[in-house]
Amino acid sequence: MVDPKRVGEPPLREFAERWGGSGSVVDIGGPIHWVEYGDTDNGSPPVVMVHGLGGSHLNWVRIAPTLAKRTRVVTVDLPGFGLSTAGRRQAGVDANAKVLHRFLEDVIGTPAILMGNSMGGMISLFETAAHPKSVSGLVLVNPALPIGQRAPDPQVALQFAMQFMPFVGERYLRYSNRRMTDRQLVERVVNLCFADPSRASEEVLDAATALAGYRRGLPSQDAAFLQASRSLMLVLARPGRYQAAMQSVQQPVLLIHGDKDRLVPVAAARKAAAVNERWDSVILTDVGHTPQLEAPDTMLDHVMTWVDKYGLIDV
Repeated sequence: MVDPKRVGEPPLREFAERWGGSGSVVDIGGPIHWVEYGDTDNGSPPVVMVHGLGGSHLNWVRIAPTLAKRTRVVTVDLPGFGLSTAGRRQAGVDANAKVLHRFLEDVIGTPAILMGNSMGGMISLFETAAHPKSVSGLVLVNPALPIGQRAPDPQVALQFAMQFMPFVGERYLRYSNRRMTDRQLVERVVNLCFADPSRASEEVLDAATALAGYRRGLPSQDAAFLQASRSLMLVLARPGRYQAAMQSVQQPVLLIHGDKDRLVPVAAARKAAAVNERWDSVILTDVGHTPQLEAPDTMLDHVMTWVDKYGLIDV
């Protein structure tokens, strides 16, 4: 178990090796923690997985080891999340897109298949649109999308409204984090993101609880979370640039979305798929916001079918 009081170098091995991953840190204006799975080097594009708001490399542990049997797989913690401290760096969508691009250049060094969940999907899409030579394919897993006329889930709407307000958001995070145990913080996210919380892996829950405890010993990361949250909401409130980026992408795109997503209504995914006719899309039945954790085998089946359709990864 990770010592929550440890505040020096991030505990790379404790969080990565139980799933066969190897943790490392690279300096991109500050520390960026990433985990690599497998040693497959068959000339295929690597897969780089990007978590969403409040997430980490742990969001991918139920699919990364299996996919690593086919190609190199890397999961990355954005600044202010997981084991990447924010320091003085900005953590908004545009800032994180720049970090992701530097990571692809400095660490990956070859065109990659980007796989992004929620905010990570938005960031991955912006990277693909801005630097098409860095990306060979794009998998959007319940990406953050404009919801149009569809009313959001009341609990979700209240949380984001409180986070968006200056001073209120800071106090709300401090209060909620102090009154909850590490396990309760993790379970709150699971209850929000899963259609059926009983599907959560106990092993992943334990690791996420340990990570939450470790992060309590770090300088407050609330500022990074709020920057990312507010930036995300601003992009969605004025979606023209985001929609133009979607339509500019020429690489193969797979959109995967759970029909019980409370954060991004499935209607938004269906609309995005209809507008972007070249995309492949899959709607997963009775699945929430994080299919890679709730229905990993089903999601992997669709990813493998898509990869083989376009010949993106050699057998």
